[in-house]
Amino acid sequence: MSTASGDGADAGGDGSSSAAAASAGRRIPPASSMPWVRNLRRFVGSGAALGSEALMELETKRILLEIFKERQRKSAEAGSIPSFYKKKPEEGSISSRVQRLAKYRFLKKQAELLLNADDLDAMWVCLRENCVIDDATGAEKMNYEDFCHIATVCTEQIGQKCKRFFSPSNFMKFEKDDSGRIAILPFYLYVMRTVSLTQARIDMSELDEDSDGFLQPHEMEAYIRGLIPNLAQLRDMPTQFVQMYCRIAARKFFFFCDPHRRGKACIKKVLLSNCLQELMELHQESEEEVTDTEQAENWFSLTSAQRICDMFLALDKDTNGTLSKQELKEYADGTLTEIFIERVFDEHVRRSKVGGGNSREMDFESFLDFVLALENKDAPEGLTYLFRCLDLNGRGFLTTADIHTLFRDVHQKWIEGGNYELCIEDVRDEIWDMVKPADPLRISLSDLLSCKQGGTIASMLIDVRGFWAHDNRENLLQEEEEQVEEA
Repeated sequence: MSTASGDGADAGGDGSSSAAAASAGRRIPPASSMPWVRNLRRFVGSGAALGSEALMELETKRILLEIFKERQRKSAEAGSIPSFYKKKPEEGSISSRVQRLAKYRFLKKQAELLLNADDLDAMWVCLRENCVIDDATGAEKMNYEDFCHIATVCTEQIGQKCKRFFSPSNFMKFEKDDSGRIAILPFYLYVMRTVSLTQARIDMSELDEDSDGFLQPHEMEAYIRGLIPNLAQLRDMPTQFVQMYCRIAARKFFFFCDPHRRGKACIKKVLLSNCLQELMELHQESEEEVTDTEQAENWFSLTSAQRICDMFLALDKDTNGTLSKQELKEYADGTLTEIFIERVFDEHVRRSKVGGGNSREMDFESFLDFVLALENKDAPEGLTYLFRCLDLNGRGFLTTADIHTLFRDVHQKWIEGGNYELCIEDVRDEIWDMVKPADPLRISLSDLLSCKQGGTIASMLIDVRGFWAHDNRENLLQEEEEQVEEA
């Protein structure tokens, strides 16, 4: 019995093991391989089994996705739009402090890369020792091989900071003779000017408080104040006149570099302007090198600044710090016309907050603009200032009626001065012939600028002395030629 039961147990064990082996051999296929699963997914994905709201939701998602992809494509084609406004960090915040520290370190690093006075002297000595003398002109020159050799010597003596001036592209900037040589003096002056402008940019950037690339009036005045000890012709300036001088000097930068009168001048524009070059002319040490005429013509000279200050004080009869129309009429011995003075106040003098709603007084800054415009009539900035006054109706052009109205006051002063009788129509026709406007019926600002005689025409219409100079131009030219021959 025991044997029978054992055999039965063995038989049962064999059956269960065979069943397990059979189930292990039959694996369940993945859902994706089953036809009914594929059909169900296709059915559900088509939305046929969904209600109208679900279909609408799917359609909305599809449309929005297409719109999003289309916008991405257009953005990629057009490029990213630059940000035109960035909120400045609050004063005293961590962001503001980090920005200032980064700016300080960057400017310090740039300053360390500049050549100092000793480096420039060493470069000049190196240039002269390794150049050749042109037999025809006696000029000191160098070819490209000399140029490369000098670069090696300068790098050994001065360091890597001079290497950037000795690039092939810099050599090609200068005029070459038939032998392919360049003069060493223009190259050295180029290095000096580059160093000077870079140093000026670093100094201005240090004063740019908000780091926007623009200088406000007080920042420009601070820059000029820092230059005074280094300018030979300004070292003896009285201490009490320094602040006034800085106001006068800074105003010229803003007159030429801030045409839209936004109250800030672009640093790059200041560096490239003639104003900075004129200011740097005051470095000349010897007084014999600078004549009285040159000092008077240089706006930044101490003589010129004192002249302008004295002129304003002489015109300010009531000593209130501003000029009325009646006081300004005495400018230039009263040769300016009344209609021009009226137009100056209309266009360039802000209405005063004191003394009534219609009261207008010219402050010192406006007076400086006025003087700069009259002394730079041929410059686009000066002529633009004057054209706004000549444009009586603010239409952007002058007609024959405007010319007649403007010259009528000049004619009156001309006759009062004991001169011969004039025909206003003849003067008007002469002005038209001088300008040759694109439109024969009107003269625009661009016509005055392109004719190269805009300053003369403006003088003829606003100043009887200017018209006299034009009327006697041949005699004046002959006198100048005789003076030159005598000299």
